[in-house]
Amino acid sequence: MKKICKMLFVFVLIILACTRVFAIDRIELSTIPIKEGDMLTLEECINIALQRSPAIKNYRYNYEMAKHNVSIAKGEYSPTISAGAGYAHGFNSNKRRLGSYTRTLPSVDARLQQLIWNFGRTSANIRMEKFYKIAAEYDFYQEVIDTIFDVKCKYYAVLAAKAIVDIDKANVQINERNYQRTKAYFEEGIKSKIDLVNAEVYLSDSKITLVQAENDYKNAIVSLNNAMYVAFAPQYSIKNTETFNFKYDYLPVSLVKITDYKDISDLPDAVYNATFTTQVEKTEILKDYVFKKFPYSFDEAIKLAYENRWDLKALEATKNALKQYLLYVKREYYPELSGSVGYGFVNRELYSNNSFDIAVEISSALNPFQTKHKIDNAKIQVEMAQNDIEELKQNMFFDIQKAYIDMITYEKQIPLNEIKVRQTLENLELADGRYEVGLGDFIEVQDAKVNYNNAQNTYIQTIYDYNVSRATLEREISLQENTIKLEDKANAEFRRNKRKNKNN
Repeated sequence: MKKICKMLFVFVLIILACTRVFAIDRIELSTIPIKEGDMLTLEECINIALQRSPAIKNYRYNYEMAKHNVSIAKGEYSPTISAGAGYAHGFNSNKRRLGSYTRTLPSVDARLQQLIWNFGRTSANIRMEKFYKIAAEYDFYQEVIDTIFDVKCKYYAVLAAKAIVDIDKANVQINERNYQRTKAYFEEGIKSKIDLVNAEVYLSDSKITLVQAENDYKNAIVSLNNAMYVAFAPQYSIKNTETFNFKYDYLPVSLVKITDYKDISDLPDAVYNATFTTQVEKTEILKDYVFKKFPYSFDEAIKLAYENRWDLKALEATKNALKQYLLYVKREYYPELSGSVGYGFVNRELYSNNSFDIAVEISSALNPFQTKHKIDNAKIQVEMAQNDIEELKQNMFFDIQKAYIDMITYEKQIPLNEIKVRQTLENLELADGRYEVGLGDFIEVQDAKVNYNNAQNTYIQTIYDYNVSRATLEREISLQENTIKLEDKANAEFRRNKRKNKNN
């Protein structure tokens, strides 16, 4: 009986757990902006990230709070209303009346107090909060730029990983065809056992490499999903970009077992030419590869960075805010002029009293020793802010310089690597032909295949490095196309979520 109860208990737990998992899946899938089989562009991936990024939302919240802080600072110029009411329970002893008694005495008072002038202290505080609001807005824009950059890098990584998978698939076919051919030669007594074993080893290695390439592609997709903040994403694909336009379509080769034929010349053309029938081997990995030259020189890029960088603008706004704080602290030495209007009602033992007063007063509460050190600290904070600005400018210069040099270097390497792919392909064709007629050995063919495969991988890596370095340079100078449009979309999404939460 106990065993049956335990089994039922475990069964119920499993049902509840499954129900919970399915509920989570339904909740998550209902909020996913990607449908099964979608073909996403780079801009669409960026839009998804901008709409879903928690970091962007946090910076947006910070900006909203900064706006409220400005209103709070302005509130010092608004009148302050105070009111109170009470009862006093008194005891009175009167010898003339030969007795004593107690009495509850009510009282009411209300006062309206208005700041007239405090020698610019409140004005400095308002300006300080305004500069902090500007800094919060610039921080928001900078996070938008960083998010765009992150999605771009992850997007290019997926394209590169997909190209490597295509290369490694073709390499498996090359080695499969070579193994079948070598096996036929061995059975005919044309080639030695060592050639057959080597062909098997290279085929196994190519399959292992393909498995790793497919794993890298899946991880690249995971990283892109992470950059877009999309969990439980369905299967989708992404489109090529102008600067990463490689051939997606992989043309499988129909390989027939070479042992079914007595002579190599009897093989069907599809098998005989299998080494060179895939698009990846036959032509370049990237089709119609063109890209626009970067439109700015290094000096122009530096100038644009100093003008456009949102984080630099945020630091400058923060420095201006700290300057206003310094003024605020210095003006603590001055008194405060205020006015007030009040009304009071007091019920005495023998009479009640109504009072109304208007007053203007000047007051000061000053600790000279404390204020002096507060001023010193405020000066140091301004100097630190200026130092942060200078440090950022220095780092910007060297980061832009490095990104610019890398971009130009990869830009020059791309056509050279393209030529190398063609040369290694030609070398493979020659080595393969020599091997078929008995003039070349197996090692020569394998070396040619490895060189060709490496040349293709290097070509893809160079394309990826170029795209990342160019994206890095664009981020460094805040040169992002449609940034304001994308930022507006992020703001619109933020406002929609805010209304939805308010309704809920």
